[in-house]
Amino acid sequence: MVKYPSALEKGDKLAVTAPSSGVEEHLHMLVHKAKEKVEHKGFIVQTGNTIWTETKSSSANAHIRAKELTQFLEDENIKAIIPPWGGQFAMEILPMIDWNYIKTLPPKWILGYSDISTILLVYTTITGNASAHGTNFNELSAPEWDELTAKWTEVLGCSIGQDVIQYSSNKYQSSWKKTFENPATGFYFDAETEWKSHTGEKSHEFSGRLLGGVMNTLQTLIGTPYDKVNEFTYNHAQEGVIWYLESVDWSAAEIYRCLWQMKYNGWFKNANGVLIGRESGYSPTKDFEVEDALINVFGEEVPVVYDADIGHMPPQNILVNGAYSTVTYQDGKGTIRMQYI
Repeated sequence: MVKYPSALEKGDKLAVTAPSSGVEEHLHMLVHKAKEKVEHKGFIVQTGNTIWTETKSSSANAHIRAKELTQFLEDENIKAIIPPWGGQFAMEILPMIDWNYIKTLPPKWILGYSDISTILLVYTTITGNASAHGTNFNELSAPEWDELTAKWTEVLGCSIGQDVIQYSSNKYQSSWKKTFENPATGFYFDAETEWKSHTGEKSHEFSGRLLGGVMNTLQTLIGTPYDKVNEFTYNHAQEGVIWYLESVDWSAAEIYRCLWQMKYNGWFKNANGVLIGRESGYSPTKDFEVEDALINVFGEEVPVVYDADIGHMPPQNILVNGAYSTVTYQDGKGTIRMQYI
């Protein structure tokens, strides 16, 4: 049975640590602004030492990153952990964490995306504890949170036995240019959101336990001691799985190769449905498109909805690994109901 962390409440303490990349000095303002905003919402924020530095594409050496994350996981006064953002090398800390020890600790919310999904998937599949894929801490520096981003407090504040309903966005941000030029000002939504079916169907509905993240880094786990997906689905997801996946700067061929490898590693054998996020930096491979990859891997038997609100082209829904969920897709729009059961 999936274990859920205690519901996050106002007055609770959150910790910010960087198990992947830290924050360069000229962007420290993002952390300060986010801390101010989150504390204004009624929470206490504790910042770790790792977030303030960045060398060789990491916040610190792997031992230091693993130690700080472990300390925050075992600190009973900390109710949630939210990294500043993702990065490149979160996988380095996995061998340096005592996962048998982590399994003895009470479940705790970890929220993030990009390379943080490496940590999330391993944490959930090894311990059976739910984790949350969604906004990172630095994105909370916006003066006002958009409707989807703001859901993080409700998702982490949901109690066992309750449910949370989320909807697709009206518009999304097609480029990070303005955001990078104007840090801590939020997202710039400029394109109409349209969820799509890989077979062209106008409607789908499917249910199962959520699992997923960014394919670029999850692929690294396959064949390692930290790939416990099949064990998790056998022990905790007898109802089947809803996979949610996205990619960054990948071609259609790279997406296909990754999905093919996941399929033949058994990850999709219990898939009831698939959500694919809007691809960031995507390019076709000659006349081979992402739709071709989806048909080749999933056929027409498994419903696949793509261009969903997941990942690096914000806004994004906050998806809980392990939560029993129902996805409803109708005429380009989507609803996700997550039940903490």
